[in-house]
Amino acid sequence: MERSDKPRGHHAPSGVIQEQEDAEDERDSQAVWSAATKMNDGSINHRALLVNARRLVIKVGTGVVCNSANEFDPLETAALVNSIARLTKEGRQVVLVSSGAVTLGAAELRIHRSRLKDASVTRACAAVGQCKLMQAYAESFRPHGIKAAQVLLTEDDFSDLKRYSILRQTFERLLKLGAVPIVNENDTITNIYTEQAPVFRDNDRLAALVLSKLDADALILLSNVDGLLYSPNGDLANASVVTMVTEITAAIRDSARGTSATGRGGMSAKLDAAEIAMQAGGMVVIANGKAPGIVERVFQGEEVGTLFLPGSRIAGKRRWLAFATTVRGQVSINPNAARALLHRQASLLISGATACGGEFSAGQVIAVLDPEGNIIGKGIAELGSQQLQALLSSAESKRGVLVRRENFLILSAKEINVQRSGV
Repeated sequence: MERSDKPRGHHAPSGVIQEQEDAEDERDSQAVWSAATKMNDGSINHRALLVNARRLVIKVGTGVVCNSANEFDPLETAALVNSIARLTKEGRQVVLVSSGAVTLGAAELRIHRSRLKDASVTRACAAVGQCKLMQAYAESFRPHGIKAAQVLLTEDDFSDLKRYSILRQTFERLLKLGAVPIVNENDTITNIYTEQAPVFRDNDRLAALVLSKLDADALILLSNVDGLLYSPNGDLANASVVTMVTEITAAIRDSARGTSATGRGGMSAKLDAAEIAMQAGGMVVIANGKAPGIVERVFQGEEVGTLFLPGSRIAGKRRWLAFATTVRGQVSINPNAARALLHRQASLLISGATACGGEFSAGQVIAVLDPEGNIIGKGIAELGSQQLQALLSSAESKRGVLVRRENFLILSAKEINVQRSGV
C-alpha cells in the first residue's frame, strides 16, 4: 500500500505508482504493512484504470444518506444521484447498494436506537425505512429520466446456486433497460440477528458479492471517513490516508477493528468487502461520501480515498463457493481421499467419507474435513445427509461421487480460519 504523507482529510497529488516493496520496513513494526506498500516512481498510473471502468457498484453507508440526527439527508442524496446520472450518460452501468433503511425507519417511528437490539423492532424499522429510501431515490432520479429499481436480497439469493443465476439475469436486464438497480438486504427477514452465521453481515460485503456476480469493474464504498487510515503510533487524530493497497495483511486488519455508529459495518467490514472484490478481479475505492463531487473525482482518476488493486481472479463457480455460500453440514474423509482431493484434483467419492454432521440436502454446500478434523475445503454435495449416513452405516459397497471436482474448492489457510469462525 502507499501512505499519504498528509494528515487525515488531505491527499497527496495524483501520481503514478511503482510496484516495489519497501524492504527496509520488513525489519520493524511496520513489516506486515510494507508487504503492500508501493513507492512513487512514475511507471504506472493505477488510478487511470478507474477512468475506463464501465460497470460499477457504488455502496453508500447510513452515514452518507442520513444526517447527524439520523434523518434523511436530501442534499447528499441529490448529489449522489446527480453523480450517478453523469456516469450513466458517459455510457457506464451503475448498481447502487444503499444502507439507511433501519435508521430512517427508526426516526419515522420515533424509536430510540437502543431498542434496535430487539430483532423484531429492527425488522419493523427496516420495513418502514425502505419505503422512505426508495421514494427518495425514485424522486431524485426522475428529473434525469432514470428509473430506479428496488432489489431486496436475502442470503438464499446468493447461497442457492439456481437463485444466484436468476439474480444475474435480473440485473443484466435492468441494466440493459437503462434502470439503476438499488440494492439492499431484505432486513425484514434477515437472519443477521440469529445464531446462524450470515452470508452478508453488512451491505459492504453484499456490495462486493454483487460486484463478483456481475463481473463489475469497480466497487466504491462511500462512508463518512476519507479512506483507510494509518498511524504508526495509533494516533488516529493525526493519521494519514493510505492511498493504495495491493494486499490486505493481518496488521491492516488489526488496525481497522470496530463498527460504525449507525450501521453494522465499519472499516473491518470494508476490508472484507475489498478482499472479495479484489479476488473477483475488481478495483475498490473507500472514500468519504460527504466530500463534494467524490464519485466523479474517483472515476476521473483523482487520488482520493484508498484504492485496492485487483488480485488473482477466482473463476465464477469457485468464487461463489468461496464467498457466497452457507455451509450446511460437514463430512470427514480418510487419508487417501484427502490426498486425492488436495494433490490429484480428484472428486470426493462416497467411499472416502468416514462420518458426516449437520443436516443438508443434495445440492447444498458442505465443509470437508481431513482425518485430523481440519477443514480443507468445501463443495456441493451430490446427496443429502440422511442418505449419506445410511450408506456409511451400511455394510454394502459405497459407490458413487459425494462431491464432484468441479464443485469443490480447496480453502487457503486464511479461508480455513474464516470457516472455523463460522463466518
